[in-house]
Amino acid sequence: MTLVDNGVYVDGRRTDSPASLDETFEIMRERAGMAWIGFYRPEIDSIRMVAQEFGLHELAVEDALSGHQRAKLERYGDTLFVVLRPARYLDDVEMVEFGELHVFAGPDFVVTIRHAESPQLAQVRRRLEQTPGLLALGPQAVLYAILDQVVDEYAPVVAGLENDIDEIEDELFHGEPEVSRRIYQLHREVMEFQRATQPLNEMLASLARGADKYGLPLELQQRLRDVHDHVLRIVDRANGFRALLQNALAVNATLVAQRQNEDMKRISSWAAILFAPTLVGAVYGMNFEDMPELRWVWGYPFALALMAAIAVGLYMAFKRNKWL
Repeated sequence: MTLVDNGVYVDGRRTDSPASLDETFEIMRERAGMAWIGFYRPEIDSIRMVAQEFGLHELAVEDALSGHQRAKLERYGDTLFVVLRPARYLDDVEMVEFGELHVFAGPDFVVTIRHAESPQLAQVRRRLEQTPGLLALGPQAVLYAILDQVVDEYAPVVAGLENDIDEIEDELFHGEPEVSRRIYQLHREVMEFQRATQPLNEMLASLARGADKYGLPLELQQRLRDVHDHVLRIVDRANGFRALLQNALAVNATLVAQRQNEDMKRISSWAAILFAPTLVGAVYGMNFEDMPELRWVWGYPFALALMAAIAVGLYMAFKRNKWL
């Protein structure tokens, strides 16, 4: 069953936990309460049933059904449709896993559609149920609490990415062969993290601009400002991570070029050292008859000494110039 949790609230207190959607709709109408319906990877029929009951806009429903949406906030009449991209850091594989959460917030209902393990919406529900005064503010309070949870869960991701970047900076100057691949992988994760977090800035600013028009309580305005402040800090950190990784890519390319240059110097040096004796040997190996040195008693020792002297001289010259 894709229905994870389902509750009807009156004056900020949970009055019932219906077993079915039909029962939820009936109870909330009878008690003039608020329904909070939580789905996890729901079936299409369940979404269409909720959409029909609450009059959700067809475009928003289409987005919820298709998934893979960017983070955004859209208003359809008196209903807000919010797409969030939660994230969590997986320590065992040192990677960031991104999810997708859709939230419909209307006058008397909240519908959440979760497509990944995060965020922990059960924790959000428990926290709100322990503060009925806040929950009594209605669906907008639930939306605030969900935004707050998603943003709070970004903190371990920031810490994990920062730790990975520190490790890369240590590996960068030790010639680790896998460092280029790791930098590129981290760069992609940071870009995806930016795509998840940067839209939140405008989303929260939009909620603040419409606070008076749509009657957002002062308490929620203050709490949303706090969330917005956290988002700004996270966005700044993500931008800093991307700049660091771009610099790391440039430094790594320079170091690779330097290592290749050093390798070419060593190869060229040994080629020159070996070429000189080879040249001397080739000259006296041509077997011409009129070569005085061939009949000279010291000719052979002289040729060996000449080859050795040239090789040693070249070796010392390259060593002095730090080519070897």
